[in-house]
Amino acid sequence: MIKKIGLFTSGGDAPGMNACIRAVVRTAIYHGIEIFGIERGYVGMIDNMIIPMNSHSVSNIIQRGGTILKCARSTEFMTVEGRQKAFVNLETHGIDGLIAIGGNGTYTGGIKFYEEFGIPIIGVPGTIDNDLYGTDYTIGYDTAINTALQAIDKIRDTADSFDRMFFVEVMGRDAGFIAMDVGIGGGAEAIFIPEFEESIEDMVAMIKKGWGRKKTSQLIIVAEGDEHGNAFEIAEAIKKRIPDFEYRVTVLGHIQRGGSPSARDRVLASRLGQAAVDGLIKGYNQEAVGIVNDIITYTPLAEAIGKRKEISKDLVKLVEILSN
Repeated sequence: MIKKIGLFTSGGDAPGMNACIRAVVRTAIYHGIEIFGIERGYVGMIDNMIIPMNSHSVSNIIQRGGTILKCARSTEFMTVEGRQKAFVNLETHGIDGLIAIGGNGTYTGGIKFYEEFGIPIIGVPGTIDNDLYGTDYTIGYDTAINTALQAIDKIRDTADSFDRMFFVEVMGRDAGFIAMDVGIGGGAEAIFIPEFEESIEDMVAMIKKGWGRKKTSQLIIVAEGDEHGNAFEIAEAIKKRIPDFEYRVTVLGHIQRGGSPSARDRVLASRLGQAAVDGLIKGYNQEAVGIVNDIITYTPLAEAIGKRKEISKDLVKLVEILSN
């Protein structure tokens, strides 16, 4: 029987985390379980930044971006001594179950912590990258791609006005989900993502082909983790092959993480928050909650971070077809 749950957000923030916090807190209260918020993730666990939460604690937060529990990255938690401090603090509060909202690093820390101290943990996928296996979508992804798309639409306007090519860099250090969706949605001529190796020579040929069709502006989307480098490096590589090539580079950066979450992210976060509490009650442990084909699922944490979530090759083909 789970009597006291500790809840925290860790790693990078994502729109919808507050909606998930709200759902976890109110679901726990519904089942008569005490709920504690751990501020600043694993840092707060070590520094005893643990506070009791009630229904009022999560009032009027569902529409807010970021996370009221704050995020942080902890090097101390990577040590045995740091994890021991965290365990003592949780034990002092009587916490016998954990819910972690975050991504790969958050899940990795949760696995290690359970192995050493045996506190059951459920992971909730909170990352704009959408790169966790075991769920069709992660919390924050829908908001991030819509934020990026709004910016890209504006860039397209100025690209058309000046007859220029724009390289737009979006987030995605290890995964190209954001780049792929905003590229297709924004009508990009090409998309560079880590999952597939694109040819600079093919890009040069495409640019020249576009000019031959009197195409006056072109838009290239680059995931920050592409194997050719960032948007500046790719643009420079093309300029070496086309000396009179004129371009501009825009890096959208952390704007993609902020803002009020979309309706889809609020609903997704609420469903996953409830399912996380339900999972602990049912005795699930070291599982990541997710939604696949609109059905709640549970995937082992090790599998959620160990298996690669694939981008459909059909989407890659679609980009090629639509860029003509």
